[in-house]
Amino acid sequence: MAMHHEQHLQRMNEKYVAASLAGDVDWYRMHLADEFVCIESDASMLDKNAFLRLTARGCSDLEEYKLVDVDVKFYGDVALVRALGSWTKKTGMRGISRYIDVYVRSDDEWKVVSAQITRAPIARAGNDHESG
Repeated sequence: MAMHHEQHLQRMNEKYVAASLAGDVDWYRMHLADEFVCIESDASMLDKNAFLRLTARGCSDLEEYKLVDVDVKFYGDVALVRALGSWTKKTGMRGISRYIDVYVRSDDEWKVVSAQITRAPIARAGNDHESG
């Protein structure tokens, strides 16, 4: 049974990323818990309604996001999805991100209650500043 849940959450995680790139508010409305919060890299916090409004505006600055490593851990009816991904902005800038999403199961349905994202650009060769 645990493998079934792990595969399900792996798929949900992939769809979460795809919904972000596509601005798919309906997907988020169905899969985010009412008390959902998202903590962004700049330490700002969005509740579900603010997150949905931002998604509806199509504010993603990402052209592409590739999952590199995803780890799912279960703690009863709670699951942590920790992931590493690489991204490319519409401007061509590239970077990586780590995030952790917290899922809670109620009536055999998984909902995201929390997401925390840390993004970092990848330094380009020749951009490093050397002390003189």
